[in-house]
Amino acid sequence: MTAVVSPAVLDLEIGGMSCAACASRIERRLNRLDGVAATVDLAGDSARVVIDSPDVTTTTVVDTVAKLGYTARPARPVGADPSDAPADDAELRDLWRRLVVAAALFLPVADLALVMTAVPSLRFPGWELVLALLAAPVVGWSAWPLHRRALAGLRHGTTSMDTLVSLGIVAATVWSVGAVLGGSVASVEPAAASTWDLLLHPAGPVYLEVAAGVTTFVLAGRYVERRARRASGDALAALARLAARDVAVLVDDGTETRMPVSALAVGMRFVVRPGEKIAADGRVVAGRSAVDRSMLTGEPVPADAEVGDAVVGGTVAVSGRLVVEATAVGEATALAGMVRLVRDARADKADVQRLVDRISAWFVPAVVVLALATALGWWFAGAGASGAFSPALAVLVIACPCALGLATPMAMVVASGRGARRGIFLKGHHALETSRRVDTVVLDKTGTLTTGRMTVVSVLGSAPDLVLERAAAVERGSEHAIASAVVSSVPVPAEPEDFVALPGLGARAVVSGVAVTVGRPDLVGEVPASLAAEWATAEEAGHTVVAVGWDARVQGAVVLADEVKLSAAPAVAALKQAGLHPVLLSGDHERAARHVADAVGIDEVVAGVLPEGKLAFLAARRAAGAVVAMVGDGVNDGPALAAADLGLAVGSGTDVALDAADVILVRDDLTAVPEALALARATHRTIRVNLGWAFGYNVAAIPLAVAGLLNPLLAGLAMALSSLLVVTSSLRLRGR
Repeated sequence: MTAVVSPAVLDLEIGGMSCAACASRIERRLNRLDGVAATVDLAGDSARVVIDSPDVTTTTVVDTVAKLGYTARPARPVGADPSDAPADDAELRDLWRRLVVAAALFLPVADLALVMTAVPSLRFPGWELVLALLAAPVVGWSAWPLHRRALAGLRHGTTSMDTLVSLGIVAATVWSVGAVLGGSVASVEPAAASTWDLLLHPAGPVYLEVAAGVTTFVLAGRYVERRARRASGDALAALARLAARDVAVLVDDGTETRMPVSALAVGMRFVVRPGEKIAADGRVVAGRSAVDRSMLTGEPVPADAEVGDAVVGGTVAVSGRLVVEATAVGEATALAGMVRLVRDARADKADVQRLVDRISAWFVPAVVVLALATALGWWFAGAGASGAFSPALAVLVIACPCALGLATPMAMVVASGRGARRGIFLKGHHALETSRRVDTVVLDKTGTLTTGRMTVVSVLGSAPDLVLERAAAVERGSEHAIASAVVSSVPVPAEPEDFVALPGLGARAVVSGVAVTVGRPDLVGEVPASLAAEWATAEEAGHTVVAVGWDARVQGAVVLADEVKLSAAPAVAALKQAGLHPVLLSGDHERAARHVADAVGIDEVVAGVLPEGKLAFLAARRAAGAVVAMVGDGVNDGPALAAADLGLAVGSGTDVALDAADVILVRDDLTAVPEALALARATHRTIRVNLGWAFGYNVAAIPLAVAGLLNPLLAGLAMALSSLLVVTSSLRLRGR
């Protein structure tokens, strides 16, 4: 295989991980490769590998993981054939079969051990051999995946939670088999004790029910946990499945030819019939149809698409035939970008998760030492061999911090899946850690609170046609909402020369040999008295007025209107209800900004500010102690989104805004803003609850085991339940 082009990002699907120590082991080993920086996500069964060396190939990375006893393969691209899916289902089925066998045999093993220990008169010749034969398939075949991973780690000088579980099962089995073969079982008489005492303090040298029980509980916990992790990660797979797999390309003679979507290139035109998926991002060049975007954005109402409108790959044409010219294909599409956002969020680790990973690296050896110390302590205290073995075995079993390793990534997987279904993409843990402290939400106007689909209402000046034609020519080089409206109002705008964008101000270009400026009046000069009255009237109506000038003076103006989004007022109301203070921050003039603010219920308006002014406003608010979230969509919002404590970009915005933000809102619905903040806060709260439970569980349980107050069988059950509690706690986020 050829070397990966440096630097490159390689996403892997990892199989066989069972705990935080597994993820930490793979991560450490990959990071030892020259020019490699890796992050492994346990809950997502994935890894993000950044390769900055021509000597490291995909094969090198995959083989490195395989040598540690795990499976690895490059993550499937968006739109890949579902039959090429990883063998998660096969692993889950195998786990289920082993669990069924373990559970079916554990019950008679536990019953027989308890009855034979508590009621000697019921013992029959060879009962201990029957016990051993019943337990053998459980501790051997059912527990084999645990033993295999433990052995693979030991071969490479590493340990994991499987090491503790396997060691506990093997120790209990070897001890018991030795007692059976040595004939010491029959000589042991039970002490007079209640059933509860026997549960807490097992008597006698046979621990086969413990070995079988721990195996059963661990497999049950792993099965439920893996099903939950897979279900929580279905959002990523569902996003990937949205992509079309083939496309009807329109060739030069007007006929159609069917080809794989991977063969589609930018500039090609393709046909989308009612009920078909749109194969790639593009622009409609013929036809009209309602487009269902619900699977991608969470919006239930289809949106009309007609000539000139942009469409997104993965959405579905509902009512009519479209001819679309591809503008982005493959990994460059918006859908592929969303999949990357989810993967990025899962790969990102909070500081507390990095601490957990470091703890996991030395935790297992520490537990083994503690178990040995416990056995020696009880031995020297006169408890005898069996009395010393039981608490030591309980320490091995109860100490597994599986819940600790799942606390953060499981919540993040569920949150990212929930968000993806609602058109909300959290880029990483920064959004979670910041959202809980946000008290001020700053919103841009054009394209954020308003639709951004501006229309030209009128043109001011003595030569309105010339003013509009020259303005449209200049704006051909811009991507602002105002520019799009001006350009679309002229059938064939002239081609500009020497175009210069002036973010927050306007633009300049040479049109037919004349230097034309479009934007704020102060770019050109004073507003002529002949235009002042009409200009003021337009602004009082809440319209946006753009000056057009050449020959060093304002020659006219273009008046545009932009409707307020229907979702803006409910979103602002929800922000206020959550105790947040909304602010409208706009580069538009005061009257236009105030008109929108009054319509949506915002009291504080800061208008007429350039990008530098937006940065200064955010800096001043933060210096005053506010924690600020910024919501925007345009080029001039990029710096502000990056400078705010939390940046939220509207998904229809520019690449600059999307790159700068911490949260991407794909839904064209501003109620996604309070929803995103609520989801982030709930996720952060869930992580803290999970970590509190996981730490508290180990802090409380290990001393009980050391003190001999915990039956190893109950320890195994408690260990499995701790992981299930963390998983259940995280799954509550699906209902947000």
